[in-house]
Amino acid sequence: MSRTPVRTMVRSPFVLVVGVILTWFVAAFLVWPNANLLIETFFPGGKFSGRAVEKLTSSDRAMKSLFNSFLLAVTLAITTNIVGVFIVLVTKYFDIRGARILWFGYATTFIYGGIVLAAGYKFVYGESGIVTGALLGVFPGLDPNWFTGYFAVLTVMTFATTTNHMLFLSSSLAKVDHQTIEAAQNMGAGTFTILFRVVLPMLRPMLFATTILSFLTGLGALSAPQVLGGRDFQTITPMILTFAGSPTSRDLAALLAVVLGVATILMLAIMGKLEKGGTYFSLSRVSTSLARQKITNPLANAVVHGVAYVLFVIYLVPVVLIILYSFVDSRTIQSGTFSIDKMSLANYGRVLGHGASLRPFLVSVVYSAAAAVIVVGGLLFVTRILSKYRNWLTTVFEYLLHIPWILPAAMIALGLIMSYDHPNPLVGTFVLTGTTVILLIAFVVVKIPFTLRLLKASFASVNASLEEAATLMGASSLYTFRRILFPAVLPVAAAVLALNFNSLLDDYDTAVFLAHPLFQPLGLVIKANTDGAASLDARANTFVYTVLLMVITGLTMYLVYGRATATGKRRARLRVPVPVSLPADEATS
Repeated sequence: MSRTPVRTMVRSPFVLVVGVILTWFVAAFLVWPNANLLIETFFPGGKFSGRAVEKLTSSDRAMKSLFNSFLLAVTLAITTNIVGVFIVLVTKYFDIRGARILWFGYATTFIYGGIVLAAGYKFVYGESGIVTGALLGVFPGLDPNWFTGYFAVLTVMTFATTTNHMLFLSSSLAKVDHQTIEAAQNMGAGTFTILFRVVLPMLRPMLFATTILSFLTGLGALSAPQVLGGRDFQTITPMILTFAGSPTSRDLAALLAVVLGVATILMLAIMGKLEKGGTYFSLSRVSTSLARQKITNPLANAVVHGVAYVLFVIYLVPVVLIILYSFVDSRTIQSGTFSIDKMSLANYGRVLGHGASLRPFLVSVVYSAAAAVIVVGGLLFVTRILSKYRNWLTTVFEYLLHIPWILPAAMIALGLIMSYDHPNPLVGTFVLTGTTVILLIAFVVVKIPFTLRLLKASFASVNASLEEAATLMGASSLYTFRRILFPAVLPVAAAVLALNFNSLLDDYDTAVFLAHPLFQPLGLVIKANTDGAASLDARANTFVYTVLLMVITGLTMYLVYGRATATGKRRARLRVPVPVSLPADEATS
């Protein structure tokens, strides 16, 4: 692609207007808050100070949280890969009875996650959980708090983060050439030798990617440690939240956020270097679709089937119990019993018909919809410019727009709090901290990299001859964008908007720092309802909230993936070329 001089690019009024707005936004909400966080931490009053470091090293709680975060990150990267690779293999690679049913059980993490998933596991396995109540009836000496601490957090997050494997590793596995496997079989290699020596090495690039995602998820974990960690297992982000609540310890919170950010950047750099070593693809000139492999050893076949169905039950039990208990009354939920006679729509009537109960849901819907529309609408213009004009200036802006991808949400939120808790010229001397606007800004910021990546890929797939033809016919740049480019990228833009809305609907990690006290989103209410002091109706409401979120998420996933897959199959039968599909980055947060 030819490079366009900056001077030529800025002659366009459209580019000039978008460029001015983009420059202000990047400076005000991406660069300055994070730079100010570093300044306030290491240069308070304009002079370098190591006081924050001294406070950190002398705080047992802070140092223990650092250790716990890295312990969780390392072990989560291992356990998630073990479980994630296994469930992909039993649903897509091995010939397993009921593989389609197993897939639906494992895919339940598509429709709920984050604070909702953590709360669901606590209601099922926690001190007063349904399963715990049943276990106490059989084992009276069992500790009611058996599902808490490091074990509980690691277990919940392991099953929650296998979504990445289901989405991305399954796609990579489908691209493995079956001729390579047949060649290994002809040379006498066994089923598991082929798996470990041929198939898994081809998946190594995607395994590196899922390892990075799992490590960073564990490093910045907030929901699961807060809900299930108890007093003995707290990680960095909950400590940041605790310290940020007091002006005297805010510098300590800022330093912990910086440590989290540096660790994230280092991990990305290290894994990037490791990923560059080696070539992982088949050299076959004619690709053959992968066929399911039979496990010839009877004992191994029985073990794999057994483990697959045990995991199926573990994945499915919380979802089934949450749905069932959303229909029973509060006292039945407290007792941990279940009876069909107690089922009714009273809980749904209370949530949907009572303003106080429905308010958090509506607040989340408004915030999520507004942020999704703003980030997609704004980046449509920005991405168009970045795709059309390639020079040093657009490259710099593209890198700056990826800042939220390498920094944890806690650092971004804390940077916004510390930068705009006083009048600042960048935002017209307004104070944003404590207002309803700052959470909307944070939601937009954290979704920029994901949206930019997919929209840029969509613009790149548009046939350039269409734009050239419009230009030769005298169409203006704005007219070409509105009548040709926008309709071409609209399906992807709509899918990204739906995914952004879906992921923000139950957000807790950002909202817990920035939410207005009078406009509490759903994630904060669900977290509050997991506490022991919550009323019986509040617990019942949480089951209803969870079911409603699962319905909305499931519908979104169907509209984004299900309909696209069905359309692709119909086109394949009709021998119609199918446009290149784009992967979604997060089904987790």
